[in-house]
Amino acid sequence: MSTVNRVKDILRSPARLYLVAGLALAALSLIQIWTGANDITSDGASGATLRFSIPLLMAGLGGLWSERAGVINIGLEGMMIVGTWMGAWFGFKSGPWVGMLAAAIGGIIAGLLHALLTVRIGIDQAVSGLAINLLAYGTTRFLSGVYFPPAGGDILTSPYVKPIALFTVPWLSPHLISLEHKHYFFISDLAGIIAGLITRTSWASLLLMMALPLTIWILWRTKFGLRVRFSGENPVASESLGVNVYRTRFIAIAVSGALAGLGGAYISVVSTGHYLENQTAGRGYIGLATVIFGNWKPMGVFAGAVLFGWTDALRIRQSDSVHATLLAVVAIAVIVALIKLYQKKFKVAIISLVCGSLVLFYFFAQKVVPDEFVTFFPNLTTIIVLAFLSQRLRPPAMAGAPYRKGEE
Repeated sequence: MSTVNRVKDILRSPARLYLVAGLALAALSLIQIWTGANDITSDGASGATLRFSIPLLMAGLGGLWSERAGVINIGLEGMMIVGTWMGAWFGFKSGPWVGMLAAAIGGIIAGLLHALLTVRIGIDQAVSGLAINLLAYGTTRFLSGVYFPPAGGDILTSPYVKPIALFTVPWLSPHLISLEHKHYFFISDLAGIIAGLITRTSWASLLLMMALPLTIWILWRTKFGLRVRFSGENPVASESLGVNVYRTRFIAIAVSGALAGLGGAYISVVSTGHYLENQTAGRGYIGLATVIFGNWKPMGVFAGAVLFGWTDALRIRQSDSVHATLLAVVAIAVIVALIKLYQKKFKVAIISLVCGSLVLFYFFAQKVVPDEFVTFFPNLTTIIVLAFLSQRLRPPAMAGAPYRKGEE
């Protein structure tokens, strides 16, 4: 077998994820050495990335469940809002874990409402999702005014919730942090990333991360998961084989709501310790974007959530780290250009090189990157993915399409 064929086999295998991750970390290590911005892969940046990524991951997995069943869930933002309110209020009254459970139940209720409107009644899925978002905002605003002021909060802010316990892996964590501070190429960066994940980490983070392997196992390894995916690809054929498409979609959208509600509760219970109006800040929409970014696959959703969470984490840390990551954008543009040149897609390659050149010019011309650009970066990334990978994106065939039982 030739070397080229071996490389192609590696790129098609699951090992490509490790290869891409390793190359990305090596590139970041080189950028840190050149720029001196050592906070990019520090334990602090890694821990912050985890905290910012989990709400996006939960929303993204929620969107994945719904769309794999054939229903677009634009109401993820509203379900997250419900989760933030339920988590904070019931967490204040009965403890943080009860708050997390209440948030999941609130998300399920919102999901079942979306399912009722779209699956049973047949309302346009986008309209139903927007209605869920507006209803969630108005309802939580009303409930905040009724319940928060007597309990010591105000109309916009809930009382504080007792925090969930943190854990640190003994012996391993301090040794990794010590290795990180020695600034060895690649090794110290890897140590810093791992240290951030096992140092003063909330037990809620560990619990919610389990949603990723569970989603992979259920949707791709069980009969029920096959029914969910088949309902999104060809509901008519599913019905002919005895699958109750309505019930399957109801369950999938309920799970979608529960995941989004837990993502919202993570923000109010774990990240901030209280409910604050508008604290989801559009994360439900970004979670929906991770579904597109990940090509409707769980690991792709995870990659998108980590990328977007990482940009948020850098925004609240050192400004020189954000500036240094522009070089990573340049490197990505060059790699894309080389790939497109190999595929003889010269137009796309030229566009990629031009974009990379503009970013490189900005890197040398501007020493500080505005926070507004970093905030917009997830949206920009989604646009770039749609532009360059649109031919490879494959949504479920019937996602967003109306379906009535017994109709062809």
